[in-house]
Amino acid sequence: MVAYGGISSLSLSHSPCFSSSPYLRRRCFSTRRTFALMAGLGDDPVRDWILSEGKASKITRISPVGGGCINRASRYDTDAGSFFVKTNRNIGPSMFEGEALGLDAMYKTRTIRVPKPFKVGSLPTGGSYIIMEFVEFGASRSNQSVLGRKLAEMHKAGKSENGFGFDVDNTIGSTPQINTWSSDWIQFYGEHRLGYQLKLAQKQYGDSTIYQKGQRLIQKMAPLFENIVIEPCLLHGDLWSGNITYDKNGEPVILDPACYYGHSEAEFGMSWCAGFGGSFYNSYFEVMPKQPGFEKRRDLYLLYHYLNHYNLFGSGYGSSAMSIIDNYLRMLNA
Repeated sequence: MVAYGGISSLSLSHSPCFSSSPYLRRRCFSTRRTFALMAGLGDDPVRDWILSEGKASKITRISPVGGGCINRASRYDTDAGSFFVKTNRNIGPSMFEGEALGLDAMYKTRTIRVPKPFKVGSLPTGGSYIIMEFVEFGASRSNQSVLGRKLAEMHKAGKSENGFGFDVDNTIGSTPQINTWSSDWIQFYGEHRLGYQLKLAQKQYGDSTIYQKGQRLIQKMAPLFENIVIEPCLLHGDLWSGNITYDKNGEPVILDPACYYGHSEAEFGMSWCAGFGGSFYNSYFEVMPKQPGFEKRRDLYLLYHYLNHYNLFGSGYGSSAMSIIDNYLRMLNA
């Protein structure tokens, strides 16, 4: 247990941290616009796209990529390079559309490396697919200072004129994540992040205590944001160790986003499951200077993910989330 400004930051050794391999985790629920969403030309739209818009004349090998529990993943080797393909026989294309929109937004910042998304579509027998760039991963992790700098560069470059939110709702783990646009960060975080998770906990577990105390915190948390200017930054949204890797050149790669535009500090909400060290934060803050009160807000952003773990995995995370809420209520005399 490490203390930050009087608030306890809890690290749970038994956390599943949404375990799976880097390429193979889902995203996205509802959608309000499309990403290259078109019907395939034949019975195999993945093959059709690779042999037309993918500019390949032949597919030399298709090999499974293991590690996921929700989607089926494959590597397609062709004479025009390799592609990474995920398919899901039970869910429509909106799930992969959200992932593609997030990857595309991060890709367009030209900062940190992400797989470039190419195509999302429906399968003729039901379900959906996404085709993206295949990234060859390196054997080991590289210097965290590079990750910190490039993440900060993405936050600095990825701005929104629409406020806080995203073009689609998506998911955090398998929990819906609401991204309705808002001009007020405190309202957005209180309603669409903490408030949504608290309602789920009350509905799923009948936990009126955490709901009522959490709502008190939402109503009283504004002083934690005094004397700072919050600009909407493009966030990966679920930055834990399973979604961070390095390519064969040692450059950091981030995967499987739950993107939205929010306060840059919210990106560290999964830091208890990411292993960020001093060199990461030092490099990050050289590009994105630390704001006053950072330490006091830190656990507020952890809280969202602890609540989500509570709703996904059960009671151990509920007590951790309650501890954070109680500490803030004492701090704020609420």
